[in-house]
Amino acid sequence: MEVVAGLERCVPPPGGSAVTIGAYDGLHLGHQALIAELRRRAAAGGLTSVVVTFDRHPATVVRPGSAPALLTDLEQKLELLASTGVDRTLVVPFDRARADETAEQFVTEVLVGALRTRLVVVGEGFHFGHERKGDVAMLRDLGRVHDFEVVGWRLAADESGAPMSSTRVRGLLAAGDVAGAAAMLGRPHEVRGTVVRGDGRGGPELGMPTANVALSPGTALPEAGIYAGWYGRPDGSRHRAALSLGRRPTFYEGDGPLLLEAHLLGFDGDLYGERASVSFVARLRAERRFDTVDELVAQMRSDVRAVSDLLGAGA
Repeated sequence: MEVVAGLERCVPPPGGSAVTIGAYDGLHLGHQALIAELRRRAAAGGLTSVVVTFDRHPATVVRPGSAPALLTDLEQKLELLASTGVDRTLVVPFDRARADETAEQFVTEVLVGALRTRLVVVGEGFHFGHERKGDVAMLRDLGRVHDFEVVGWRLAADESGAPMSSTRVRGLLAAGDVAGAAAMLGRPHEVRGTVVRGDGRGGPELGMPTANVALSPGTALPEAGIYAGWYGRPDGSRHRAALSLGRRPTFYEGDGPLLLEAHLLGFDGDLYGERASVSFVARLRAERRFDTVDELVAQMRSDVRAVSDLLGAGA
């Protein structure tokens, strides 16, 4: 997949483009089905398939106080888009000027000028432009002017008949239903961060060293609790992990920030400073306060056994 960062670097495909537009946060199965349809139609028409997305979620600019937590950062999103087989992704910087741009201006600058668009495939509820005044009907009107076809695609639904959405995935995570979120994403929810030094209690005091993973603000996280999951290292190796996402109530009082700690089963080594990829597979239990450290250690050992049983012998 070709990644183009910014309109000034974008050369229109000679034969024209089949385009979809959106934040595509999480790239869930509904998104994947739409992109598969885009690719199918692009191939039939001899067009280059293109995803137009943004360098940040538009809501962080338009309504920063209520912007959603991100299921994927830009790096993750581009990796997932590459896995769909789409020909090109155009990453458009989203700032206040872009937020104030009319739907007509966006079509003229991006779809017509940068991409020589001949086909647009978007969700039937798609909105764009200043104050989201543009919709599929307006896009069709503009397509008649600029000679491109518009398809309003009904997003894939789950077994209940409800359309899949990034908002629903966030809701499942917030409820601790990481298995439900994985079913909608087509993979376990993954977060990424850097391993930093914690309070040094895990190994010396508890006999169970953990990697403390510092995450970017605004990362979508499951409900606090203990989880079974996978820990990925920069060398490509994956390790079974008991994951603690919480506020360590046995040692600290108050409502502090959520901390993500990972105990890698059967691993002995230095992880400090590494980038970590942490995937949530199953929720084991809620976080709780223990009266003694011995009680906590006994529960942690039980959690590790549960992880081993759930995930088997390893990657």
